Amino acid sequence: MAEKYIDVDTLKYILYDIHNLEELLARDRFQDHDKESLDMFIDSVKEFADRELFPYVKEMDENPAYHKDGKVFVHDQVKTMMYKGGEMGLISAPFNYEDGGMQIPFLSHTAATYILDAANNHLPGYAGLTQGAAELIIHFANKELNQTYVPNMLSGQWGGTMCLTEPQAGSSLSDIVTKATPTQDGYYKISGQKIFISGGDNNFTENVVHLVLARIEGAPKGTKGISLFVVPKNRPSSDGALEFNDVTTVADFQKMGQRGYCTTHLGFGDADDCKGWIVGEPNEGLKYMFLMMNSARIAVGRGASAIACAAYHASLQYANERPQGRKLSSDGKKNPAEKQALIIEHPDVRRMLLMQKSVVEGSMSLVFLAAKYYDIIETATSPEEKEKYNLLLEMIIPIVKTYPSEAGSASVNNGLQVLGGYGFCADFILQQYYRDIRISALYEGTTGIQSQDLLGRKVTMSNGKALQLLSAEIMTTIKAASAIDELQSYANTLGAKLKLTEKVLGHLMPHAMKGDYERYLADASIFMEFFSLIIMSWTWLDLGVHATKAAKSNGTYSKDFYESKIHTMKYFFTYELPKTTGLSEILLNSESITIKKETEPVM
Repeated sequence: MAEKYIDVDTLKYILYDIHNLEELLARDRFQDHDKESLDMFIDSVKEFADRELFPYVKEMDENPAYHKDGKVFVHDQVKTMMYKGGEMGLISAPFNYEDGGMQIPFLSHTAATYILDAANNHLPGYAGLTQGAAELIIHFANKELNQTYVPNMLSGQWGGTMCLTEPQAGSSLSDIVTKATPTQDGYYKISGQKIFISGGDNNFTENVVHLVLARIEGAPKGTKGISLFVVPKNRPSSDGALEFNDVTTVADFQKMGQRGYCTTHLGFGDADDCKGWIVGEPNEGLKYMFLMMNSARIAVGRGASAIACAAYHASLQYANERPQGRKLSSDGKKNPAEKQALIIEHPDVRRMLLMQKSVVEGSMSLVFLAAKYYDIIETATSPEEKEKYNLLLEMIIPIVKTYPSEAGSASVNNGLQVLGGYGFCADFILQQYYRDIRISALYEGTTGIQSQDLLGRKVTMSNGKALQLLSAEIMTTIKAASAIDELQSYANTLGAKLKLTEKVLGHLMPHAMKGDYERYLADASIFMEFFSLIIMSWTWLDLGVHATKAAKSNGTYSKDFYESKIHTMKYFFTYELPKTTGLSEILLNSESITIKKETEPVM
């Protein structure tokens, strides 16, 4: 078992030095907090993760959640995560004081939860989905629903879920058929099925509050006719007791990874006695759900980056302990009489470790940037500030969710390769992390969906204003790097890639302008990979600027610490960013290979 799953110094460096959390603390909403108090919160989360999460990550994979007699049975640490985590404020921390929260920055909470994800990615989702469901109720439901459900959810006594997907609809939410029938008593009768419901049931929490998308009888077809309902597993009665609400756990899904984090198939109203209470206005359900989707997508990116982080530290430890082979001498020969070299001395192993480090620390910084934008939007002091950071967040959110998921999987794969044959064996945890991270590219909209959102909606948002704002942020970093002799060449390289982006979009846009959206979006996933590498290069150039300045001015950390950041930036620009050249060739090609034609041969 690996001894380390995260480098807290790097996390705090990115939190405070790169993204300047203390700037946020000057805002009215966060004025009760300071760096010391938030440091204490993060340190307490790390201690909790060391004690209650990390020691159980392998055990939860080997003893997965399972369904029996209509119930889901989970590992004992789920109870610890919910109850003790609730006591610590891990669910409630970002909420307003009046809602029972601590009103800390979302950025701080994201950093703390990153630690939990890295320690044991099977557990934080139970609390995270409860937080998301409570957030929906607080924002959009009436006072009675808030008072009935939110306090017990924020304390961890009750769980929460979001129920979107149905067996016949998959990701196509316009095709959902779960029905809501109004009654004279003010509630709706709910009937239907939902699948892939993470954290949908467990044997410890006395209640699970489901946020369910359903269609009121007579509502318009498609997404415009979808409403949102609070549907508890057990409904509170007038005397405060809980009674069964006809929500049945039909089955669970036995998964490739994250086996300790249950995923359920739920049935609503099998006995015609499932009551639901509408959230907000009829037919506005999808809008409400998607107003919370940015935080959910940040959470997916955060989790994927954190799993890759844990895998990196496990493979780094192995590389520093495993002797194998000998280094080549200058004549290209090896001396069998020499002592075996640690594998970290071999260039190809170092390349794989640098790839992991670049993905982990770069994506951590990108996730934290998104969380910072989220806080600025929530505390904006002018309409102009709110619009700017909302557009910036919307622009990067598909990448925040997708890059850590896709590149993170490649990163863990490299870690497994570092271990060689042992990486494929259950004795070592790399194979588990490889299985665990794979779901990230499917959660909260697959890579294909995120890619179409990026190219089809975000790039063109507000007549291109979102892209212009993001380009301006990147140019600010390029300008700062250009003023440092050692970084000028990297600044010039990134500037050239921005021009290449303009060329690619100039080639694709005419298809959209003439209404050929199928052609415009056919290679959206290729564009996602292309643009993600450019955004990550921006992230690394920013890290390089800060690290170079700090190394010259004797910053908080050691010179080796800063040099490691600069070296990893150089790796990214040398090995990862050049991939955009090949990707641009695909995007600039006039062929339409993947679009089905009438005369197309059978695949």
